[in-house]
Amino acid sequence: MRPGIELHQNYDAARLRALAKATRNAGQSRRLLALAEIYDGGTRSKAARVGGVGLQTVRDWVVRFNAHGPEGLIDGKAPGNVCKLSARHREALLALVESGPIPAVHGVVRWRLKDLVQWLWDEFRIEVSETTLGRELRALGYRKLSARPRHHAKSEAAVAVFKNLWTGRALQEGCFWLDERRFASIYPASVWSLSSGPVWESARTAPA
Repeated sequence: MRPGIELHQNYDAARLRALAKATRNAGQSRRLLALAEIYDGGTRSKAARVGGVGLQTVRDWVVRFNAHGPEGLIDGKAPGNVCKLSARHREALLALVESGPIPAVHGVVRWRLKDLVQWLWDEFRIEVSETTLGRELRALGYRKLSARPRHHAKSEAAVAVFKNLWTGRALQEGCFWLDERRFASIYPASVWSLSSGPVWESARTAPA
């Protein structure tokens, strides 16, 4: 069996245990306690049991500790995939969005994410998802516009007739089902009395 890698001599077991107690990172604390066992003269197998890992993982911790000190035992954030769009691609995309589509050429009057995804493939042979492209556009300061949902059988003429009929009947019979807050937002110059119903007098000219 080959000998284990020696730990950095600038630390000792007491110092590592103090650091493990002070840190708020659970993973770093566990690794510091495992290495403190080695400083105390324990075997690598015992250090592995303290850390709840295998011998190879303990060796990796020793390498990281020797290279970067206690900070090297903190898990770093994964860098993730490299972005496929370069600065040149973003500039071209920005110019396309700003100029807008040509209906006769592009077949749309407003850019959709699927259209821009297809354009990136046609122009640069870059394949990105709509989610990724939406994230890029938000970073450039753009927001997605969603059309208000509309029922396929809605009739504007029928809506207008209903509104006129309901309003005229309500004014004629004095029947109102609006709560006080909604009524005040529609008729701010009127006074609403919960006991006597609507009072059609201005708040400024109402008698004292």
